[in-house]
Amino acid sequence: MTNPPILYDTAIVGGGLAGLSLAILLSRKGYRVLLLEKETYPFHKVCGEYISMESWDFLLKLGLPLNEWNLPRISQVTISAPDGYSITETLPLGGFGISRFKLDAAMARIAKNSGATVLENTKVTDISYKRDLFNISTSAGLFRARTACAGYGKRSNLDVKWKRPFTNAAGSKNYVGVKYHVRAAFPENQIALHNFRGGYCGISKIEDNRYCLCYLTLSRNLKKSGQSIKEMENGILKRNPKLREVFDSIEHLYEDPLTISQISFAKKTQVENHVLCVGDAAGMITPLCGNGMSMALHGSKIAADCLDKFLGHSCERSQLETTYQREWKRNFAARLNTGRILQRFFGNPFWSALLIRLLKPFPGLLRRLIRKTHGAGF
Repeated sequence: MTNPPILYDTAIVGGGLAGLSLAILLSRKGYRVLLLEKETYPFHKVCGEYISMESWDFLLKLGLPLNEWNLPRISQVTISAPDGYSITETLPLGGFGISRFKLDAAMARIAKNSGATVLENTKVTDISYKRDLFNISTSAGLFRARTACAGYGKRSNLDVKWKRPFTNAAGSKNYVGVKYHVRAAFPENQIALHNFRGGYCGISKIEDNRYCLCYLTLSRNLKKSGQSIKEMENGILKRNPKLREVFDSIEHLYEDPLTISQISFAKKTQVENHVLCVGDAAGMITPLCGNGMSMALHGSKIAADCLDKFLGHSCERSQLETTYQREWKRNFAARLNTGRILQRFFGNPFWSALLIRLLKPFPGLLRRLIRKTHGAGF
């Protein structure tokens, strides 16, 4: 006689920052949590790898030894227009640099030690909701859960299956992300954001005396360059003299860059087919704002609080979904809107140059814009 399959309280698809922190929070409350990740830790991700200080205390509470890791503290930002004209200003909150290779793997260990079942190298093919339960079809078999959360990142096969509207965005509005780890001789306390036609490139220090160089570009730039990243960097990015200096002076630590395509900043819903979306699956702030990682972490805390009430029989499923969407929008909608407005200036040679020239005499205004894309501790 075989034992009946485990009924999990929560199944989480995707083991990024949002999924991992949600798994830790719920497991510590005594719930049965299943986390499904298609990769095997540790692994690299396309990410700017800068975290606002608003997340520091939250990560410490999760159990990350941030103080022992001697991570670089970042207190300044430099922004340049495609012609090289630049402005440098103090970051109101500041932040720190850490690779996703190091951070995600450490959080996965904490999730396992907290009691969560973490299945790596497991691809999810479908999530169906029936009779108040979720059936999750995966490469490792079928799993059942009372609640389900999507923390799989910017875009997934599930998004296409669910016909989420942003998956139909016009190709000209889609972006490609490219990331390297490099050695560089740049200020350790500074994050730089350099504009070029159709995109922008950030560089900042992470652990082990390395720098993360990550840029976002309209997909048409890559198409114009014959689908060659090197050709695009030489022909488009290096037209900004600041970026030419960067690319001509760095030492690449791995030969080929990490890439991700079909990135969209269109509005998303926070609940799909009764599945709670967390992290980039719920809404993606433009990378130039430097706050996507903190939003993923904060959003997981909001989701955990809402799920705790439902799993503890303090509210109905409809209330769970309504409350989560309301709280998510209350905390992040204004930040996303500000990011979308700023995105229209960045990557446009004329408007980005004009904005930077207008802001340079008024540093307080730049700091105010930065604050509008960030929050307080949580």
